[in-house]
Amino acid sequence: MAAAELDGVTWQKSRHSNSQGSCVEFAKLPGGAVAVRNSRFPDGPALVYTPAEIEALLLGVKDGEFDHLIA
Repeated sequence: MAAAELDGVTWQKSRHSNSQGSCVEFAKLPGGAVAVRNSRFPDGPALVYTPAEIEALLLGVKDGEFDHLIA
């Protein structure tokens, strides 16, 4: 889905994101799904996930399962 099609949503990024605009942004959609986009391409594609999928991702991040991607 194109992020530009998601009118009226509020995009949120981590406070740890850099000032160059290279950020992952999340938006809660009506109905509970969560959209994810790249802030460098705000009108580009947005991937839409269920709350359960986002919960699994965030729990994995908190547990350090993805730390090797930035090491």
